[in-house]
Amino acid sequence: MSSKRIVLTIPLMATLLAMAAAADNAKPVVGTLTCKGKPTVGLIIGSKQTFTCSFNPTGKAPPQMYRGAITKFGLDLGVKGATVLVWTVLGSTGQIPAGALAGKYAGVSADASVGIGAGANALVGGSKNSVVLQPLSVQGQAGVNLAVGVSGLVLQTM
Repeated sequence: MSSKRIVLTIPLMATLLAMAAAADNAKPVVGTLTCKGKPTVGLIIGSKQTFTCSFNPTGKAPPQMYRGAITKFGLDLGVKGATVLVWTVLGSTGQIPAGALAGKYAGVSADASVGIGAGANALVGGSKNSVVLQPLSVQGQAGVNLAVGVSGLVLQTM
């Protein structure tokens, strides 16, 4: 299989896996989490990227701010520009108390870019592993990068 075909297949596989996970998990939507990160350089065995995140709950609750860090273990090669990740937040109930997104999340990720690229990251964690972060808008990034591996996200209240 050519490297071009692999680069094009990875985001599609990640998106299909994320969609299957969402269909299998009938949790209510409780809001949207948007995380913005600065440019990074991927290493051979992994990478870490920090984010400033804003959780906008459904209803009238005010936005909540978090610091986030995503760590990828596995193949990660290249240079990426600024990244924006947007997730639909699914909870065990229709509402999530302030600060409840804080915690550790885990999942499988894949992304690829040459110029402007895309990736998908579905994660489970938070308070008692009761929160699912389902990709709403996959990341947009500029640069040359290929990353495949297991992702971990840690969110801390600001």
